[in-house]
Amino acid sequence: MLTITSGYPRRHSGMQTSMRRPPLSRRLTTAARWPVGVTLTSWRYLWRTTPLYRHEVEGSWEEDAPPPLADTVERDDVQWVDDGAGPHFHRHYSVRIEGARVSAEELAEQVKADPDRVAPSEFATFQKLRGDDGTLRVNDEFVVRMPGPWDGPVRVAAATPRSFRFVTLAGHLEAGQIEFRASNGELLEFHIESWARSGDRLSELLYDRLRISKEIQFHMWTSFLERVVELSGGKRAGGLRINTRKVAEVPPEL
Repeated sequence: MLTITSGYPRRHSGMQTSMRRPPLSRRLTTAARWPVGVTLTSWRYLWRTTPLYRHEVEGSWEEDAPPPLADTVERDDVQWVDDGAGPHFHRHYSVRIEGARVSAEELAEQVKADPDRVAPSEFATFQKLRGDDGTLRVNDEFVVRMPGPWDGPVRVAAATPRSFRFVTLAGHLEAGQIEFRASNGELLEFHIESWARSGDRLSELLYDRLRISKEIQFHMWTSFLERVVELSGGKRAGGLRINTRKVAEVPPEL
């Protein structure tokens, strides 16, 4: 039987971070896209016509803490919530899809096989550094390459037929988890749900105070949802919904 840990045990040392470092040629290719990517992203952000419904309320740690990790998830280099700084944000992005040609399971399987196919490629790319291509299993690792210093190393913390979840690793801009999932209801839906705070004080300054990385992240995940709609073969039903619950104080002892 699968067991889960309670709380947030500290990470163990030993994982070589060089395992997550891609070849020089790939890093140069990614870096070469940065100036163009930032320009295109800024332009699209300013001129996008997709209806967006943003809502932010005060949250609580009891309701908005990240889910616990299963015992099968490796702890080496995990960047736990208490490693981070500033407020904790529980954010939920969602889209409803009409006329989709795939089921929730089929859509999730396609995204799991290659998350990069629905990433806004001129701006961000998912590069797999651990695990077999075309499949996604617990403890596989990716790095999300973005313009400037905003690379995001992550490990797969959970995977089901309809979903998968990442946990952040040392060096990530954030400390927490993010889940991607599809669901069948009246219409096909796709959700991105995150539980995270800034990875350090500088990240907090950029995210919660200057709001620079917050808007970059917002644009990235809403663009991701739009590409998921395209992948499904359907069309968006209504706008994208983004609900945020902000927890101002994180318990000092987790």
